[in-house]
Formats: sequence, structure tokens, C-alpha cells
Amino acid sequence: MNARKRNEGGVGSAPPASSASLEVENWPVSLYWGIKPDETSLDFPCDRLNASFETAYYRAITILSPPDIIFRWLCQMRVAPYSYDWIDNFGRQSPQKLIPGLDKLEIGQDMMMIFEIEDFEPGRSVTIRLKRKLRFVADAVISYMIVPSESGDCRLLVKILMDYPRWIIGLLMRIFFPWGDLIMMRRQLMNFKKLAERNP
Repeated sequence: MNARKRNEGGVGSAPPASSASLEVENWPVSLYWGIKPDETSLDFPCDRLNASFETAYYRAITILSPPDIIFRWLCQMRVAPYSYDWIDNFGRQSPQKLIPGLDKLEIGQDMMMIFEIEDFEPGRSVTIRLKRKLRFVADAVISYMIVPSESGDCRLLVKILMDYPRWIIGLLMRIFFPWGDLIMMRRQLMNFKKLAERNP
């Protein structure tokens, strides 16, 4: 998948990057952590789903490692979440070495226990979606996309599409989910950076 620009607007669109007065630091950090203005207009795999979502969040980090190594670490989410293990992995440490065979992805495979693989392109991207049996609470799709740069490093970009439930639970999730997700995903991306930049 090429990192194409999106010309259309859409759910969760970022403020226009063409505005001279707009600076990334003025964006809400809970919605746009680490992302650059032009990166929010890229074509993410989750944008192609035949579904509508209420809002979007972005996260990003620079990793000094080849795309294929970063992709293999993303595939490790089949067995562990790589965030705060004492919170979301029952206290077990996420594997610190690549496990052979985990990069053999298939649509529908489990990831991070509550997600399943919706789409992937080897060496490029992985898109996961909340399991169908859990969507009565909310719906979420996450695309992890690797974008190599001319300087030899890569940008790992993440776009999260969310559809919240109605009533008070939806209101509370809109308030607290972005911050909770930021805390957990920031840790996850920093772990992937550390592990990918180290020998596999």
C-alpha cells in the first residue's frame, strides 16, 4: 500500500495543514500524539472499510529500523499487547524477542485478545478491529502503517476510528477514552521503537 494523500474530508479529519497559523502543538494531544499535519491526510487502510465511524485519533513515532523488522514487531501483537503489561497482559511480560512464524498473518486472527485482523500488507501495515462479539459496547478499528523516509528511518503511524455507544456510557467514553488510549498506546509505540531499534 502506498502512503497516498487523501483529498476528501471525513470523520475525524484533522485541522487543515495548509493553515499557516496552525501548529501541531495546538492540536489536542489526546487526539493527535506524535503525528505531523501532512500525515493525517494519508490514506490509511482503515479508511477503506465499508463502515462509518464517529471520530478518529492519531498516534505516531519515528523508528530507526527497516520496515520489515517493524512489521514483525507489530505481528507480535498476536501474543501480547506491548503496553503496560501489569494492566493489559495479566502481569506477564510481552516477549522481548521475535517469535518465528507470528508474521504469517491471516484475516480473522486474534490480536491483543480483544481484536482481530481486518487487513494487512506484509512490511507495510496491519489493521485490526474490535471482535464482533464486543461491538455491542463500541466499535474500533486501528491501522498501524509503516512509512519509510528518505533519511533511512521509518514513521510508524496509527489511526484509530471509533464509534461510541449512546447515552451516558458513550458520553463518558468520549471524555476518558482518548486519554486512556494515549497513555497505553504511547507506551506501546515506545516499546516497539526500543525493540525494533535493538537487534531482533
